Amino acid sequence: MTGGVGVIQTLNAYTSPLPAAITPPPITRLRTIKPLYAIAAETKEIRVCTNKPCRRQGSMEILQVLSGINPPNIAVNSCGCLGRCGAGPNLVILPGATYMKHCATAARAAEIMAAVTGYDLGSWKTCLEALSMRKKAEIEIENGDFSTAEILLSEAIGLNPVGGLHYLYKDRSIARLGMKNTIDALQDAIEASRLAPKYPEAHTCKGDALMAMEQFEAAGDSYSMALELDPSIRTSKSFKARIAKLQEKLTTTNC
Repeated sequence: MTGGVGVIQTLNAYTSPLPAAITPPPITRLRTIKPLYAIAAETKEIRVCTNKPCRRQGSMEILQVLSGINPPNIAVNSCGCLGRCGAGPNLVILPGATYMKHCATAARAAEIMAAVTGYDLGSWKTCLEALSMRKKAEIEIENGDFSTAEILLSEAIGLNPVGGLHYLYKDRSIARLGMKNTIDALQDAIEASRLAPKYPEAHTCKGDALMAMEQFEAAGDSYSMALELDPSIRTSKSFKARIAKLQEKLTTTNC
């Protein structure tokens, strides 16, 4: 890593590439759907249809739930129409193109994750409980009540959910940083990045904690990692503000 200077140079040198044509992987429509437990070991992605008919039946809600309880090794993404619109919301599990219908409730999301991962249903109901606490905590963070948010997130982490744990540590890092508890905020960000090394927000939170501790070069390394994992954040106002602040601090420090 090249630290703060590196991430600043990367942003300054960036020119937007021409969009490349994206060809989605083929999805074979199966006449017979094999049991979900048979594909548990090979599953890597769940795609939820967010086309208009499925959206009207609640697919955005199921997408949010699955995206909030997924383990780091299972991606959850939206997709276009999967057919079978009358039986929606629909989703497909890849690889293997296993289709699921009537996926409209949090309980159904738990059932799907249980079958996909091999963990028992009770474990995923615990994940739903932790997710509910996290959503409440995020509201408290938005309202500036970091102490209440930390309590909620600590309770959720104490449930030891099998999915979504990295999100909880990331959010608690934000809450603790808001409380000026920089050391614990850094530890939570490190734990989030350990659980999910390819989760950009964990590295951003780590950079924020390091900035608060005036470890500017290390903060630059963390921001660089976040940018490497998700190049789209270079256009984010919040990320640009972080880099501007980092550049200011590095300039002041080097004077």
